[in-house]
Amino acid sequence: GQVLTTKAGTPYYVAPQVLAGKYDQASDLWSLGVIMYVLLCGYPPFHGDTDADVLSKVRLGNFHFAQSDWKNVSEDAKNLIRMLLKMNPKDRYTAEQALNHVWVKNKAPKATNISLQSSLMDNLRGFRSQNKLKKAALHVIAQQLGESQIQALRETFMQLDGNGDGLLTVAEMKEGLSKAGLKEIPPDLAAIMQDVDSDGSGMIDYTEFLAATLDKKVYMCEDTCWKAFRVFDINNDGKISMEELKKVLNDDDVANTAARDMAAIMQEIDENGDGQIDFEEFMQMMRGNGGEK
Repeated sequence: GQVLTTKAGTPYYVAPQVLAGKYDQASDLWSLGVIMYVLLCGYPPFHGDTDADVLSKVRLGNFHFAQSDWKNVSEDAKNLIRMLLKMNPKDRYTAEQALNHVWVKNKAPKATNISLQSSLMDNLRGFRSQNKLKKAALHVIAQQLGESQIQALRETFMQLDGNGDGLLTVAEMKEGLSKAGLKEIPPDLAAIMQDVDSDGSGMIDYTEFLAATLDKKVYMCEDTCWKAFRVFDINNDGKISMEELKKVLNDDDVANTAARDMAAIMQEIDENGDGQIDFEEFMQMMRGNGGEK
């Protein structure tokens, strides 16, 4: 019931009361209504060309259900959104009311028990031993794979992500592994997660999780690896030079890498000693026949 006064939030999802600088948990229910709207039609209820445009529409609170986009959505779903996007927080649904709404009770899927693939922890632990180029390559590949290839991992991530913020903490991982029936939590879990956390945020995001848990048979297709190779081969000459390695691995999306690490990576993967990494050498690294740190 505490009233908060810090102006924070993403423009599309922020509640009018947050903009006014005085809000409580009712603002979270507003954000939930926006998320539900986006999930059911593909775009937010309040949108504009700039953040200022979006925020001005949020302050007014006017939205509608375009017939062309909402014709297949039930009235119950629309009703729940209306109740969550009430301008006056006193009129807005509480979390309990939302959970007891007819649409949630009749349509929402029942929560499933977490069923972790036996290879999950092995893959996470194995990711630690890879050099930074292979980790970066797996990041690139994780962003390219289709839904059917990552569906099981996506579901696992969502089940582990207890608060649904798209980030995994050590505590969430421990709780998720326990719920999955893992009797002994790996003592090096925090260290494993630190290695997987490529951007140093202290948590694992969805792409980091995918990169670290992908099964080898998913990413060992030559076409998939070639697309990743092309990302590193900036000048498209069919080889990754030391300069290209530095440019890619010093990018903010991948862990910062010291010059001596670059030289070590090059030495490990460059089997013919020409000072560059060709596609066959890259594939050897991805197969795991070399390129481990």
